[in-house]
Amino acid sequence: MKELVLTIDRVRRISDTHQHVHLSFEPSLINLRAGHSLLARVGDPVEPYLREHWHPVAVNRQEVIVERPAAFLYMPGTPVTVLSMIGQPFRYRRNLRSVLFMACDTAPTPLLLALPALIANHVAVTLVLIGKAAAYKTEHLPPEVEVIAGDADFNWHNRVTTVGWADQVFVVVDPADEIAYYRRVWALFTELRAEIPKGYLFGVFQPPLPCGVGACGACMIRLKGGQGLACAQGPAFDLQEMALS
Repeated sequence: MKELVLTIDRVRRISDTHQHVHLSFEPSLINLRAGHSLLARVGDPVEPYLREHWHPVAVNRQEVIVERPAAFLYMPGTPVTVLSMIGQPFRYRRNLRSVLFMACDTAPTPLLLALPALIANHVAVTLVLIGKAAAYKTEHLPPEVEVIAGDADFNWHNRVTTVGWADQVFVVVDPADEIAYYRRVWALFTELRAEIPKGYLFGVFQPPLPCGVGACGACMIRLKGGQGLACAQGPAFDLQEMALS
């Protein structure tokens, strides 16, 4: 992990609810992959409060773009101290052909950095927005992404076909009660599929991250064989390996 000082170059409103914050580039950030995130502190580097958990949605050799709720105010020219990189990249299968992303009652932001690489590798991507997530505006997403809206009961058009078609599934849920949501997700997929193989269905966790290095244990996830840390081994955990009961 590295501590970097970046600068906010510009801020672009993408919808009523979200904005993109464009940060100055640092060479080590070119290795950001889907699953990685940043712990950021805007302005005073010794402020005693928790850092903000920022999810990059695009990275190139000129800038890093993170997506933030529109309620936060960010000004160009402001320094940002970040800890990078938090977490592990998503684990994709070999010969991946199709991926299903799901967001349940929360924005799909933690999933979006995956899109450019998947599309460049000709992987078909469907994004299902469940419940409150259906209000998320998607006009800024690549046109290759199929976007489907679902209701609060996890119903959406062609649900059986969508689930059966996917080689892998990554799900992000409302952070307020992630385990309860993932129980519902697991129940849904066990109803729709005869078998859920290992490495197929992943929950992408967003707990508070006080340290980001696994020292405090605040982001501990219960697994069948023990425990995992979202900041060090996550954020994506195979629901097949989780203790959801």
